Order: sequence, then structure tokens, then C-alpha cells
Amino acid sequence: MFKILTNEKIAPAIYKMELEAPFVAKKAGAGQFVMIRIDENGERIPLTIAGHNDETIVIAYQTVGVTTHRLAGRKAGEYLLDVVGPLGHATEVKEFGTVCCIGGGVGIAELYPVTKAYSEAGNRLIVIIGARNKELVIFQDELRKVSDEIFITTDDGTAGEKGFVSDALKRLMAKGGKIDLVYAVGPALMMKAVSDMTKSGGIKTIVSLNTVLVDGTGMCGSCRIEVGGKTKFACVDGPEFDGHKVNFKELVFRQGLFKEQEKHACKIRGIGITKG
Repeated sequence: MFKILTNEKIAPAIYKMELEAPFVAKKAGAGQFVMIRIDENGERIPLTIAGHNDETIVIAYQTVGVTTHRLAGRKAGEYLLDVVGPLGHATEVKEFGTVCCIGGGVGIAELYPVTKAYSEAGNRLIVIIGARNKELVIFQDELRKVSDEIFITTDDGTAGEKGFVSDALKRLMAKGGKIDLVYAVGPALMMKAVSDMTKSGGIKTIVSLNTVLVDGTGMCGSCRIEVGGKTKFACVDGPEFDGHKVNFKELVFRQGLFKEQEKHACKIRGIGITKG
């Protein structure tokens, strides 16, 4: 059993939960994830670790289906039955030079431990985060503390500059400043846009495919992705890959595999589907 220390709503349909999980926390690295199960009747779902210390881990999640809606109803002091991890390969962290970390939507939460790790390794950090509107911009205070520069974009212009993270990246590249590595996490089409842009600029780019994870152990096969012409499993081979080699068309298809089943599950329980 894993005790819930906090479970707070930080944006519309987005929550941050801190869990007492010392054995997971001591081994956790940037970019890794856990599989959680609320109780014996619950399904197992993957959630990326958004922070940790020696005793606790932080997870961020969006209420898009039955389990995440149930998770949002849990209170501090209650328990989760299972927290398994850390799973997946941790981010390769070393001194690259100037690193640009880009996050979109709820993916911004995962960006924090990655950015922090790169900063502690001696890199200069430029952070770009984007969301649909001001209310959905999360973790900006945490990211400011571990970055040298931060740019915020929103689709409607209610926070930062109006536009997309790719627009901000395009301007940075146009200025001619050296960027040694780009790391991106968020919606598939956002990561594709970033990867297409950096490929033309010859900038090494890492993307996190955590949104396609299902089983988390390589057994279900739902996260099969073509990377560099070879089949990879995002959960056990990743979740991070070379963005220039990922088949994003396949990634988008994989993300939609269980949408109808989730809609049906929500409907019979009277839960509204949140736009992801």
C-alpha cells in the first residue's frame, strides 16, 4: 500500500499527487514512469514521474478516463494498492552544452525532472512550454528555478506569446545561437513539428513517447513503434527515442487504439471524457 500525501488540482482537469514510495523514489531517474493501480478492482495505468526525493514521488495526470477520474477523487491520507517502478530507461544525462527542453500540455510536468537533471549536469537550459490557454500552463515556477531562459506560448495568447512551442523554437534557431540538444515531450503532433524543424537544422533531438504506454512491461504490444525502420516497444526500449527516427504517423494511430473502449467505459459510469 502506498500512502497519498497530497492530491491537488493544479489546472482544469490536471492534478498533481505526491506518494510515499521510498523504494521507487530511491531508484527513480528523470524520464522514467510507474504503473499504478488504485485497488483490486482497478486497471493498471502508466504515469510519468514528475519529481522525487528519497522518500516520495510526484505524479501528474489529466482526467481523461475512468481510472484518472477515480484517482482525482482520492484524498490525502488514503492509499493506492500498487505503485510499480521506476520503469523505462532514464534520460541520458551528461554535459551537452546548451539544451532546449520543450513541453506541451500535461507533458510539461515530466519536463521538470528532465530539465533539473540536465541543469545539474552543467548544461545551459532553455525551456519552452506551451498550452491551449493560461489556465493550462503548469509547473512554470518549478521550471524557472532550473532553467536559464524560459518561454511560454499559448494557443490563444492568454499567457506568454500567442502561438505554438514550435514557433518559439523557430525564432531561437533563426537567431543562430548554438543548441546542442533538444528534448521534447507532449502531444505527438507537437513532437513531430519540433523533430522536423530540428532535423533540418541538424540538432540532436530526443522525444518521450510516454503517451502511448499501456501495459508498461512489453507484454501487451500496444506501444509498438517504428524507430529507424525497426520495431521498438516504448515501455521497455524507451520511453525516449531519437525524434528524427520515430514514425509519428504510427504513433498517432497507436494513441487512438482504445479511445472507443474508454468512451464506452466512461459512458456506463456517467463520466464525461476530458479533451486530452
